[in-house]
Amino acid sequence: MAGRRSAWTSRLRVVVASLVLLAGCMADSAGPAPSAAPVSAEVTPPPTALTVLDVGDGGASAIATSAALFRSAPVVVVTGGPDQAAAGGIAARLGAPVLLAPTAGPPDALRRELTRLSPRAVLAVGAGARPAAEEAAGAVPVLAVDPATPEPPEGLPDTRPPAPVGVTVLVDAARDDAAAAATARAAGARVVTVHGTDPRADRAAAGALRTDPPATVLAVGAGFGPADRLRTRLEVVRRGVELPGGGQVLFPGRRLVCLYGHPGAPVLGVLGEQGVEGAVARAKEHAARYEPLSEVPVVPAFEIIATVAQGAPGADGDYSGEADVESLRPWVEAAGREGLYVLLDLQPGRARLLDQAKRYAPLLELPHVGLAADPEWKLGPDQVPLAQIGGMDAAEINETAAWLADLTARAALPQKLLVVHQFQLSMIRDEPSLETGHDELAVLVHVDGQGGTAQKTATWNSVVAARPHDGVPMGWKNFYDEDHPMLTPEQTMAYRPTPVMISYQ
Repeated sequence: MAGRRSAWTSRLRVVVASLVLLAGCMADSAGPAPSAAPVSAEVTPPPTALTVLDVGDGGASAIATSAALFRSAPVVVVTGGPDQAAAGGIAARLGAPVLLAPTAGPPDALRRELTRLSPRAVLAVGAGARPAAEEAAGAVPVLAVDPATPEPPEGLPDTRPPAPVGVTVLVDAARDDAAAAATARAAGARVVTVHGTDPRADRAAAGALRTDPPATVLAVGAGFGPADRLRTRLEVVRRGVELPGGGQVLFPGRRLVCLYGHPGAPVLGVLGEQGVEGAVARAKEHAARYEPLSEVPVVPAFEIIATVAQGAPGADGDYSGEADVESLRPWVEAAGREGLYVLLDLQPGRARLLDQAKRYAPLLELPHVGLAADPEWKLGPDQVPLAQIGGMDAAEINETAAWLADLTARAALPQKLLVVHQFQLSMIRDEPSLETGHDELAVLVHVDGQGGTAQKTATWNSVVAARPHDGVPMGWKNFYDEDHPMLTPEQTMAYRPTPVMISYQ
């Protein structure tokens, strides 16, 4: 019995050995065992379609961008300021976020972000980055990279870039956000650099955003916000309608040279001294005289008196005659076809400024049409035109400005110009409270005094000093008959601040 059991055990050992040998042969014929699959960072878009990161530039923006796009990363790149270009190249190949080593103090923020990302390795690009990287990384291996030969070192996890995150990241060219931009690109985001923080004002950035409209936007820096304002600006960019002379923001970027008056009424200004075709040609001739003197393009324009103050009350009792919209449309549309800007000037009499402005909403909905208020002709309940100089409360102008800004935003139009005429300080009551902050509008104070040069200069100086703040752009008017003498373009452009709107009456 014992002999038979011993023989059975021997045969079993032979079988097992044969199976082991067979398995080894099969493994050899199949080749070496496959290595582990490459790993990639886990990226995700922000939870909202539009996010503005309220952070400083440099290290703060790099960390904030990493936190907004990366949930984890097998490799993180840490670098110093001078080596960001080399670090960005490595990060793009690996799909890794780029963080900056602090120049002073403990790397607490860097440590928190590394802990959150849970990397298997940290690359320190540049000798200056290694000490901070090692202090912040804890037990995670830190591998040094020479920025002069920026090749990933041996010992890194096998990584590949993540699938594109589907986000457009806006960065301000004036800030130090190279690491943030590199982090965004490593996540597969598209980066659009904006010169300034208003994409409407940068034609290259606007073109990029219009050609490929983003579904999700991450803007780096508080200057892009607030989010609602940026959202409205991006709607304007997406619609793509531009102003005469190009772009979607009025100033700086153009200078207007206007003919002032009412169609068919030469007594009211030079605009009415000829038909629409002749007026277009004349406006272009005036504008051409300023081209050699202007650092920005000069755009010809019409300032059309849409409501004319009258000596009689009229049927509505407001001492203001309102031109019909359809009577003005041929002039407005011809101007638009010829690349002219148009202002509709209101002389309200006893009417409410806002009520008159609303009358012309069908024309103001056109992108090349703005509004002008003439407080000289705003009358009290017992006043009549030409008996005194009128005046308007800033609150009444502000009410109209708010309405015009809302109209502009709802139609996703480029900025509109709101001109306020003034040659006596009493014409704008409570002027410091004049609202000039609507993003949809450019508010301009236009000095339209007449007479001798010394008198006009004194008026200019007093009006300039009284404007709500130094950034409010200024306009100037030259009168053919009332000025003694009428200034040349060179003399007109010598005033400071330089007028960005010059009109002729």
